[in-house]
Amino acid sequence: MDYKVMAKNILEKIGGADNVRNMTHCATRLRLTLHDTAKADDQAVENIDGVINVINKAGQYQLLIGTEVGKLYDEFEPLVKGNESAGSPTTEEQASGSIISNVFSAVSAIFAPLLPVLAGSGILRGLLILFVQLGLISEDSGTYSILFVASMSVFYFLPVLLAFTSARRFGASPYISALIGAALINPDFIALMGGAGNGATTEFFGIPVVLMNYNSTVVPIILSIWAFSYLYKFLDKHIPETLKLVVVPLVSLAIMVPLTVIVIGPIGVYSGEAVANVVNWLIERSSVLTGILVGGGWSVLVSLGIHWAVNPIMINNVSTYGFDYIVPFTFACNFAVIGTTIGVYFKAKDKKLRSFALTGLVTIALSAIIEATLFGLLVKNKKLFLAQIIGGAVGGAYLGLMQVVTNAFVFGSVTTFPAFVGSTSSNFIQAMIGLLISMVVSAVLAFVFTNRDETLA
Repeated sequence: MDYKVMAKNILEKIGGADNVRNMTHCATRLRLTLHDTAKADDQAVENIDGVINVINKAGQYQLLIGTEVGKLYDEFEPLVKGNESAGSPTTEEQASGSIISNVFSAVSAIFAPLLPVLAGSGILRGLLILFVQLGLISEDSGTYSILFVASMSVFYFLPVLLAFTSARRFGASPYISALIGAALINPDFIALMGGAGNGATTEFFGIPVVLMNYNSTVVPIILSIWAFSYLYKFLDKHIPETLKLVVVPLVSLAIMVPLTVIVIGPIGVYSGEAVANVVNWLIERSSVLTGILVGGGWSVLVSLGIHWAVNPIMINNVSTYGFDYIVPFTFACNFAVIGTTIGVYFKAKDKKLRSFALTGLVTIALSAIIEATLFGLLVKNKKLFLAQIIGGAVGGAYLGLMQVVTNAFVFGSVTTFPAFVGSTSSNFIQAMIGLLISMVVSAVLAFVFTNRDETLA
C-alpha cells in the first residue's frame, strides 16, 4: 500500500488542506475535523483503496483504515501541516464544536498512542500471574521482580505518559508537560504524605496543600496539561525568542507544579474517583444489567466512535484497584462479533461473503479489531447487527452475574486471555464460559438470520 498516494487522494476528496481544521488518529481511524463537511465526497473517499468506511459522527469526519492508520497519518500530516488552520484546535475552534464532540476528540487523541503499551503490559502481567500459579516463577525471585516492574511501570508512570500525549493534543510543550507529570510522582513529593496517605496536608508559601498520591492517576494530569496549554501559548507569544529557551520552562514549572498540587490535582483525583465509583456502584447494584448494556451496546458505541469516553474509566479502575469489571463486557461484544462471522460463514454460499466473514473472525481473534467487520458486515445488515447485540448482551449478563474481572486494560481477543488469570482459576473459567455463550448465541442467531444466497453488500 502506497500511503503517500492514499493520503493525497483522501485530501483531494475531502476538500483539500484548507478544509482540514484538526487531525488525529486512534487505533484504527483517521479522525478529521473539517471546516465544511459538505466539501467532502463521502462515496469518493470510501472508494479509495485502503479506506474501509467513512463515518461522520460526533463532529468528526472519521475514516476507518485499520491497524495501519498510523502509517497513513504519517503521510497525511505533512500534506496538511503547511495549512495554518490545521493541527491542534484553537480555543475558538473548540468553542465552535459541541462540548461532547471536543471531549471525545480529546480523549481519543490522548489515549490512542498509549493503548498498545497498556495492552502489552496487561498481557505481560497476566502471563506473570499464570507462570507463578504454574510454579514456573517464584514471587521471591529476581526474575519475578524484574518482570513485575516491566508489566506495572506503565501504570506507575501514567501521569508522565499522559502528560506527553495531552500536550500534543492541546498544543503545549510535550517535554515541559512530561516534567509536570514527573513532579507529581517524584519520591520526595510522595514522601510529604508520610504515612497519612491521600488527604495529608502541607503548605506552599502559607497556602494549605492537600496532598495526593498521583501514581497511576488519569484525570489530574490531563486537566493540568489542558490548563498549562493556555499558559504555554501565552508565554510563547509574549516572551522574546532570545529568552524562550530558559524563561518558558522556568515560568511554566514554577507556576504549573504548585497550581496542580494545590488546585487541579485534588479536583482531578476526586472527580476521577467519583466517576469510577458511580460506575462501580452501578455494577455492584446490578452487574447483570450492566453486563447486558455494555456487552450488547459496546459495538454501538464503537460504531459511533464514542467508546473512548469509557476507556479512561477502565484504565483508572485497573490502575487504582488492580482489576476492572467493564473490560470483560467488551470481550463479550468482540466474541459476539466473532460468533456472527461464524454463523454467516457456515450459512452463506457467496464466496466473497464467506471470505470476508472468515477474515473478520481471524482479525478479531488475534488483534481485537472489530471495526472492519462492524462496518463491512453488521452495520449494513441490521439482522446480523441485532444477532451480535443479543449475543454480547447474553454473554455480558453471565459475566456480570459471575462478577468476572480482568487484571489489566486490554482489548478482547484470544491473545489477551491472560488478563483473566487471577489468584484462583474460577475467574478464568467463568470468563471462558461467558465468552463462549456470547459466541454461540450470536453464531446461532446469525445462522438463522442469514439467507443462503446472501451477498456481501
